[in-house]
Amino acid sequence: MSGFDPTLDPKPVQVRRLEVLTGVGGRRRWSPDDKARIVEESLAPGATVSEVARRHDIRPQQLFGWRRGMRIPEPEPPMSFVPALVEAPQKSERTRPKPVRAGRGDIELEIDGVVVRVCRGAEAKTVAAVIKAVSGAPRPR
Repeated sequence: MSGFDPTLDPKPVQVRRLEVLTGVGGRRRWSPDDKARIVEESLAPGATVSEVARRHDIRPQQLFGWRRGMRIPEPEPPMSFVPALVEAPQKSERTRPKPVRAGRGDIELEIDGVVVRVCRGAEAKTVAAVIKAVSGAPRPR
């Protein structure tokens, strides 16, 4: 029985095709100078990465990785702030909002440009506190 027979069939099997791999197997170590030389060769005008990789018996993906690793990053511009001008709002003519159709028993008060609507069922204490707050609030200039 052969150790390579996946069927575990004890009959001998005739091999029809045999592929022999030549070249370096496993991982190779490339010196930084060799890598730089190969990358420079791949950057030459008219050169293609696949041809250069084939010539040096490496995969194109490996050569692309070397090229990416050797890129010199462009320095980012220094961060700065843009000057900002803040202007006081222009005093404009305020237009009174359209009156809302008040329901039966609703009250609408306007105090210094602030409109307060009091609906039916509001407590007198709450309404008094709101009116006091609106009347005593500092006004925009």
